[in-house]
Amino acid sequence: MKRYLYMGFVLILMMLTGCVKQEMLGAAPSDPPLNIAARGHHAEVPDGDFVYRLVSEKEQYEHGDQVRVYAELEYVGELDEVTIGHAASAFYFPMKELTRDYNISYAMNEPYITTTLKKGEPLREYYKIGGGYDSSDDKRFKDFIRSLKDGFPDGNYVVYGSADFVMDSQSHGADQGDSNGEEPKRYKIQAEIEFRVSEEK
Repeated sequence: MKRYLYMGFVLILMMLTGCVKQEMLGAAPSDPPLNIAARGHHAEVPDGDFVYRLVSEKEQYEHGDQVRVYAELEYVGELDEVTIGHAASAFYFPMKELTRDYNISYAMNEPYITTTLKKGEPLREYYKIGGGYDSSDDKRFKDFIRSLKDGFPDGNYVVYGSADFVMDSQSHGADQGDSNGEEPKRYKIQAEIEFRVSEEK
């Protein structure tokens, strides 16, 4: 009798195991969705009293074309004008070439400079060729960075742009901190765009 009970227990256990395995197989997830927001060649990001824009004048450039990417910062608040403080520029343009997986840095001097923004008049600045490398980088990457001075090689590029600035104390009435030693309000508004450069024919 014990033997039959044991065999019955084993049989039930095998059936349960089979059911569980089948459920697990049936519940196997499909490939996860990419869930990557499509980047265009134009982005606009509002932040408080400011609007930041990052633009490539073309979505696709032919080999040898001058790549024209610019950033804008517009004040849209209630005052006639405000003064902001920033490094050598308020705009950063680091990039990545996706095909080669190469980062193109964007170094900048960091004095403290002020710029006055008049309401409704965007401050615009075009990208200037950046990029750098050190002795430990491989030759292909060094050659790629050197080649940028002659124009962008073929590839798919993402610009990780930002406007980085503070409200300067000259902006009376704006949210720039107070006389109690409070730090001035800092903004770092970010956006991403893409552009392509086609292969030389």
